[in-house]
Amino acid sequence: MRDRGGKSRGLRTPQQSSTVTIRNGAGRNGDISQTEWTISGQCTGSTDIPLTAVGESQVVASSKVVVGSGKLIDPSKLTRVFISPRTRAQRTYDLLFSSADRASLKDKVEITEDIREWEYGAYEGVTPSNIRKLRKEKGLDTERPWDIWHDGCGEGEGESPIEVATRLDELIAKIKQLQAPCMDGWGAPADVVIIAHGHSLRAFAKRWIGFEMGMRLPLMLEPGAVGVLSYEHHKVDEPALLLGVNMGASE
Repeated sequence: MRDRGGKSRGLRTPQQSSTVTIRNGAGRNGDISQTEWTISGQCTGSTDIPLTAVGESQVVASSKVVVGSGKLIDPSKLTRVFISPRTRAQRTYDLLFSSADRASLKDKVEITEDIREWEYGAYEGVTPSNIRKLRKEKGLDTERPWDIWHDGCGEGEGESPIEVATRLDELIAKIKQLQAPCMDGWGAPADVVIIAHGHSLRAFAKRWIGFEMGMRLPLMLEPGAVGVLSYEHHKVDEPALLLGVNMGASE
């Protein structure tokens, strides 16, 4: 999607297809959006809680900066939009794109469980500090504190790190299949947007670059923010995190 490097000596710079991740609204401890639970710091996975007014305003503010012709998210360059099934993610899509853009993208939108938030199981609605307290009372984690990236949420119906990685890997394979034909550097870009949640997006970034879930890679996602994942050397088998993003026009 974005040119890699500036224009050079008047030559046309090759386009680069990328995957743009959207964290909607304001939230902490895993959720992507400000809800009553994120205000209190409770883990929000499958519970379908709507955005607050603050969360909605942050998405609208981000949209004005990053969505539009020649901007970071150019609707005309999108080949697919993957959205978590949670209401808060779908609302983010509605706020992020104009009605005209949504009409043009309607056949490219896919709501998928692959990018849903981590299933917290018995930890749903519990703060991380209380999760650690509960586990300690059960005699768990005697050598180190609970860490979702290593221990997951195995109690009840919660997901393990391997289970989360497996479904994310399936989505990554689908994205690479979509973008592979456009990786010659000069063809039309096939950009992808993902609208999802704090833990699932951080896990997605890890798996994108081939990191095991338990490998240390501290990542922060600001409320309503945008992250970009791309490829080195226009090669689909060289996925990378794009740390520096030119927010100006592409031309």
